[in-house]
Amino acid sequence: MKKKVLSILLATAMMSTLLAGCSSAAGNGSSATPGDSSQSESVEDSTQESTGSTEGAESTESQADAEGEPVTLKWAIWDQETTAYWNDIKEAYEASHKNVTIEMVDLGSTDYMTVLATELSGSGSDFDVVTIKDVPGYATLVQKNAILPLDDYIAKDSVDLSKYAGATDQVLVDGKLYELPFRNDFWVVFYNKDLFDAKKVAYPTNDMTFEQYDELARQMTDTTFGSQTYGAHYHTWRSAVQLFGVLDGQHTILDGEYSFFKPYYEMVLNQEKDGVTRKYTDLKTEGLHYSAAFSGGDVAMMNMGSWFIATMLTNLQSGEYDSELCGNWGIVKYPHADGVEAGSTLGTITGLSVTTASDTPDAAWEFVKWVSGEEGAAVMASSGNFPAIMTDEVKDMIAGLEGFPTDAESKEALTVSNLYLEVPYAPSVSEINSVLDSYHGSIMTGEMSIDDGLAKMSEEVKKIIGE
Repeated sequence: MKKKVLSILLATAMMSTLLAGCSSAAGNGSSATPGDSSQSESVEDSTQESTGSTEGAESTESQADAEGEPVTLKWAIWDQETTAYWNDIKEAYEASHKNVTIEMVDLGSTDYMTVLATELSGSGSDFDVVTIKDVPGYATLVQKNAILPLDDYIAKDSVDLSKYAGATDQVLVDGKLYELPFRNDFWVVFYNKDLFDAKKVAYPTNDMTFEQYDELARQMTDTTFGSQTYGAHYHTWRSAVQLFGVLDGQHTILDGEYSFFKPYYEMVLNQEKDGVTRKYTDLKTEGLHYSAAFSGGDVAMMNMGSWFIATMLTNLQSGEYDSELCGNWGIVKYPHADGVEAGSTLGTITGLSVTTASDTPDAAWEFVKWVSGEEGAAVMASSGNFPAIMTDEVKDMIAGLEGFPTDAESKEALTVSNLYLEVPYAPSVSEINSVLDSYHGSIMTGEMSIDDGLAKMSEEVKKIIGE
C-alpha cells in the first residue's frame, strides 16, 4: 500500500511540474454523459433559493487547512472495488492533506444518481462531496437545491475554467456552475490490427469520412459460417448510432426534430442486413457486452468511449483477455461527415459537487478543486483514465502506459478537435433521453421504419419542450 501511495505521489509531483504554466487543455469542446433521471421542478427557482449558499467561500482560509484541524469528508461514489482511481484519489489526497480523511460511500452503479438524489433528499444526509455521473442526474440535484453553485469559490481561487476545454460551459444552469469535471471521456474507433493484417487491408486512419468508414467495414467483413469477421460493431446504446449525427456541431439531442439521424440509421441497418455487424436484436437477446464482442477477436472495428482503453490495458495484462485474439489493437479518431473537421467526437464528463448539507463546504471545495485540477489529473492518467484537464503531458502519460498501442496514429487519436456533449444540459433532458431511447429501440428492432421512428421522436420531444 505504501508503495502504491508513493507511486501516485511521484506521478502527481511529476505532473504538477510538467503542467506548471499550462493554461489550457488540447481540444476546444465539451462533453457530458446521458442518464435517466430528471425532475419537473423549476431550475430557476432552485437556483434562486441556493444563491448565497456559498458564503463560506469568502473565508480567508479553508476548514481543511485552518490550524490543521481534523476534517472528515464524506464522498458519494460507485463501484469502489472495481474502479481503481477512487482509492488512488483518496490515498493521494490524504497523503498530501494530513488532517483530512476521505470517507467514501459506495452507492453502486445501478441507478446511482436516483439513489443519490434520494439520499440527499433525506433530512439525515451528511454527504460533503458527491460524484456527478450524468447530466440528467445533475439537473435533478440542482432542481432539488442539493448542491452548491461553485462560482464564488471559482472566483475566489481564480480557477481557470478554460483548462476544461469548454466542458464547464455545457453544464451551466442559468449562468451558474454546480460541478467541476475531473474525468472526460470521448469516443474513438478501436480496431484489431491482426484482422487487418490477415486481409492485407490498410488500417483505419485518423481522418475517415463515414463513407470511407463504411467501405472499410465492408472490406473487412467475412460472412463465412464458422469464421465470421464483423467489419464493425455497435453496442445497443443509442449513442453508438444516433450521435454520429451531432458531430457537425449544428445539432444536439435537444433539437426536437431528428431527421438528421436518418443517414446513420440507414448505414448501420444496411450493415446489419449485409452481415457487416451483429444484429441489434441478437445483442439484446444474448446480452453480449461490447467488451466481450471486441475481445472475442472477430470484430475489426468498434466505436466506443476512451474508458475502454483502461479496460483493455488491465484485462490484457491480467490475462482475462486473450492476447492472441485482441492483443494487437489500436485506436483512431471518430469518422466524420463530409465537411466536418477530423477529430470531431462525442464526450462524457464525470464531475464533483459540494452539497448544501455539508458542514464543511470550504474543505469539500478544496477536495473538489484538487481532484479536478492538475494533481487529480496526474492520478487519473497514471491508471490510463482520461482526466478533464487533457494536456499534452497527460496524453504522453496515457500513451506511455504499458500495453498502450505504440503506433503514432493511436497516440494522435488522443487529440480531438471538437468535443460535443452526448447530452447537453436542459431541465427536461431526462424525458428527452427516454423518448429517444424508446424509439431508437423501435427502429433498430424493425418495429418501426426509420422515417416513422424519427417522426415519433420529433413529435414526442416537441411536446416535452413545448413546441
